[in-house]
Amino acid sequence: MQTILLYLAALGAGISVAVQQVLNGSLRVSLQSPAWAGFASYLGGLLTMIVVLLALREQMPSWKLITATPWWAWSGGILGGVFILLVILLLPSLGAATLLALVVAGQMSAAVLMDHFGAFGLTQHSVSVSRLLGVALIIGGVVLMKD
Repeated sequence: MQTILLYLAALGAGISVAVQQVLNGSLRVSLQSPAWAGFASYLGGLLTMIVVLLALREQMPSWKLITATPWWAWSGGILGGVFILLVILLLPSLGAATLLALVVAGQMSAAVLMDHFGAFGLTQHSVSVSRLLGVALIIGGVVLMKD
């Protein structure tokens, strides 16, 4: 039962990404700026995380933990900003379905490589025929999704 709940939560995360991108595209049109739409999206995310931190009563990490964190671990927000901006820019041209199919194909391709090499502290999971087949099927889905 716990596995099913985790899968449903992951599906919910995927749904939220798709809806978020469409909402960000609408915001781009309204504000006439992809940069301001991206800023507004991240501001909403920041406010959400502040509420979560307050609700969970999380303490600030110690300076020792902060300085011991590898430099690359801090770059997630930068990559997130690049992602949001690219999606906002590409959504009108590609459409939501094709764009998100390409995003998923890129995510899965990168994830299989990062798993294989144990990148960024991940537990190593070797590339297998079934994993490569899964990526190939996702890429096939991208081909089927394009207009």
